[in-house]
Order: sequence, then C-alpha cells, then structure tokens
Amino acid sequence: MSKTRVGIIFGGRSAEHEVSLQSAKNILDALDKNRFDVSLIGIDKLGLWHLCDPTSFLLNADDPKRIALNTAGPVLSVIPGAERGQLVAADGQALPQIDVVFPIVHGTLGEDGTLQGLLRTLNLPFAGPGVLGAAAAMDKDVAKRLLRDAGLAVAPFVCLTRISAARTGYDALVAELGSPLFVKPANQGSSVGVSKVRNAAEYDTAMALALSFDHKVLVESAISGREIECAVLGNELPEASLCGEVVVHDDFYAYDTKYISANGAETVIPADIAADAQERIREIALRAYQALDCIGMARVDVFLTRAGDVVINELNTLPGFTKISMYPKLWGATGLDYTSLITRLIELALERHAADKALRSSITSA
Repeated sequence: MSKTRVGIIFGGRSAEHEVSLQSAKNILDALDKNRFDVSLIGIDKLGLWHLCDPTSFLLNADDPKRIALNTAGPVLSVIPGAERGQLVAADGQALPQIDVVFPIVHGTLGEDGTLQGLLRTLNLPFAGPGVLGAAAAMDKDVAKRLLRDAGLAVAPFVCLTRISAARTGYDALVAELGSPLFVKPANQGSSVGVSKVRNAAEYDTAMALALSFDHKVLVESAISGREIECAVLGNELPEASLCGEVVVHDDFYAYDTKYISANGAETVIPADIAADAQERIREIALRAYQALDCIGMARVDVFLTRAGDVVINELNTLPGFTKISMYPKLWGATGLDYTSLITRLIELALERHAADKALRSSITSA
C-alpha cells in the first residue's frame, strides 16, 4: 500500500511560534514512517508559508530560547476549492499531494479557527478541532459562558474591552472578585500575557500587558486548588485519559515556567488524587469537550479545591507536543504511546473528512 502523506503545518505569527517549532519536531520524530510520508510547512513570523527540508528545518533546535525556523525553502501559495494541488510553490516546484494535515500552529491564527477555516476551504482533512470548537475554546470569555451555561463550574470573571477597562478600577474588581486577581488576554494560550496582581499598580501594568495581545481582557478570581489536567481524544465518542497534576514552584504557571524554566514546575502522572475525584474530573473533561463542540483532541485544565470542587480553567484544542507537554504524556500513561497517538489523530481527521464529504454529497444530490 502507498503511504499517506501528512503535511505538518507549524510556526505562525503568534507569541507561541517557538513552542510550535518544538511541537513540530516532536511530531516529526514520532510519526510512523512505515505508514506516513511527510511534508513540512513552516509559517514564519511574517505569515509566509515555506516548504521545509525535514533534515534542516530548525535552527538551534535544542535550545528553547534560540530555536528558529529555517526559511530557506520555497514560499508556498494556496488554491482554494481545488480537489488536488491545493498547495503550489512560488518557484514552480512540483509538490507531492498532501492527504491529511496535522496543524500544530499554537495560538493566534492557528488555534482560533482561522487556519481550520482555510483548510476546510482547501478541501484538506486536518487533525484537531474544527472551526467552531477552535474559536470557542480560544476565546476565554466565550468559552466560560458556554461552559457555565452547560452547568460546569468556572472561576468568577469579568471581561473588559479597551473602553470598559479604562472605566473600571482595581478596587471595584477586587470588591467583586476578591484578591489576588488574574489578568489575561481573552485570546492567547500558554499563559502569554497573563499576570497575577495584588495591588492597583500591578493591575495597571498587567492590564497594559494583556491589551498589547488582545482587544478583550479577562479578569478572574484566583482559585486556590491543585492544578489537574486531563487529555481528551476523539470525534463523536471521545475518551478521557488519566489525570495529571502540575506542581508549580514559580508564582503561577506562566509561559517561561511551561517551556523555558527547568525548575519552575513539575508534572505528576497519574495525579495523586482519590479515585472518585479522578473519575469526576474525567467526566467533567468530556462534558466540557462536548459543550465547546471540540473534535479530535483537547487538553482540559481544572482546579481541584480542598473542598473537592472541580473548577474548569480552560480547554486547549491544540495542546503542546514538546518533550515536556502534558497531552502526549497523559496518553502515554493511559496506554497510548506517542507514535500511536499521532496515528490515531490522523485517523480521526480522515474519518471526520470522509463524513463531511458524504454529508456534502447528500446535500447536493437532494
């Protein structure tokens, strides 16, 4: 049988560009080479797409602080609506037909439904969330409202725009939400632009930082609890992994703690929690996944309080695949190794695309 060609799309214009490069490297290394060929498509920080050489697509690959995309490959263009040949090289180079895409562009323009919409327009199957699930989960304000309407607990919050932020003072927010507060951009991941604040001066600095990343800002109550994460995998019948715990040694689980600091946090898998708490969190993770119309995959992050309450923090629909990322580690502990996980995500993408194609055919023939 001929191999399936997987196009790994990575990089991007977001603040999580470097994390995406690390994820792409790990996915490439883990891909089952007996079943799949690969085309690497790196998006640089200007938004240009490059066809990359798998042997040299990264610079400083082993240094998270200096890792960079090698942009020596030809620039690519796309042809929407075509059934084949959707990607073309600007230099005229012929490209192998991609059968399925594994997008691993974290953050803005990759995890917010934008890239997913383009791939649907290109008639290309792709792993991970659809347009709605990606957009809903990425926008923390929208996600919290949907989760709350589904009867799931979220941290008390206020969403501010640039105009309302200028009219809302720190003291009023503390009176409503308590102290300390978390201030975060509504549409960012990996704790980019997130601050923990305890006074008005810190709040002003945090608000300016958050507004440099997004037009909407979430101000949340701080939840005192253990940080538990659960991985979900599947389309119509999703499954939940064992739970893991993030033990944070820094002030909170910030970007540097996740991807750069060697001692900022550690992960414990499986989490050392009671069996009934683990099952409850897994059930809540599945409910949250379906409430946000997720498909393919997502990591659900919650707080487990001393009273035993489970409060959802967020859903990440394109979780990291770096060496220290929780999503593949959680599935590994559950019995699905890294290579099998990548294969399953590709299979789910092809299954969903086939179902969509059948639906389109039935509509047009009706």
